[in-house]
Amino acid sequence: MTRDEALELMKSKLKNKNLQKHTIATEACMRFIARHFGEDEELWGLAGLLHDLDYEETAKDASKHGLVSAQMLEEIGIDEQIIYAVKVHAKHAEPNNNMDKAIFAADPLTGLIVAATLMHPTKKIADVDTGFVMKRFKEKSFAAGANRDNIRTCENLGLSLEEFITICLDAMKSVSDDLGL
Repeated sequence: MTRDEALELMKSKLKNKNLQKHTIATEACMRFIARHFGEDEELWGLAGLLHDLDYEETAKDASKHGLVSAQMLEEIGIDEQIIYAVKVHAKHAEPNNNMDKAIFAADPLTGLIVAATLMHPTKKIADVDTGFVMKRFKEKSFAAGANRDNIRTCENLGLSLEEFITICLDAMKSVSDDLGL
């Protein structure tokens, strides 16, 4: 599947513009993390772009989130590594590799970075730095939905929290127009 095909599929399944932006942000993070480790940016990016396909469909039954996406992706013949990563991000499988570990940690971090950007005086991601995000990270009530424990699992990749935030922040800056930030 090409990136354009994946984008079209994502937009057909997710009507909420903020969810679309979230998957684009996660895709960017996954691509940058893959680059950092010398991995397949296309594969990792597709995992990020497709990880929440069923989010709206499973909104009333969160226990199915990730499983419905995995089934959809299996039916269209998507790479098994992507399908497995989708299951991992929703806690239906244990991480087997760095791609799995990365999506699990990057998924909630995108929300924290967006929230931090919206708190920044300029509301422009280009003006946000790692220190600013770290301060917001330490505020437990700030962006409470961004699971800090999941984000901290970046250490399982051999990355410090600061390094991980920097990679994802740079990634999201690279797609700032798509994110409206």
